[in-house]
Amino acid sequence: MTVRILIADDDASMRGALGDMLGSEPGYQVVALAADPESAIDLAGVHHPDVAILDVKMPGGGGIRAAEGIRAASPHTRIVALSAWDDRETMRRMRRAGATGYLVKGAAPDDIVGLIDRISR
Repeated sequence: MTVRILIADDDASMRGALGDMLGSEPGYQVVALAADPESAIDLAGVHHPDVAILDVKMPGGGGIRAAEGIRAASPHTRIVALSAWDDRETMRRMRRAGATGYLVKGAAPDDIVGLIDRISR
């Protein structure tokens, strides 16, 4: 089974690095990259990814706006919150918006892959 992934982050270098890393993992396919919540929602509606990794602090409503829209456009997509800070309040808000996982930017590749494997089952 191939896990189809959407990545949304306003930082192009973070988006690219995460996309390259995950795209090289066996069994993973990065189907879309987005720079803002609205693009992420639109792309989720087209590609119906298994997992969407969303930067919590993107302009335009951030990960919360993206998560809410993706849940409507692609209900089976699992949401992973991506943040530069390990912040309980942000994690709580993202969970209310539909996130089932949480990553801190700079997490080890094995931790990222492990989380995606767990939530995509």
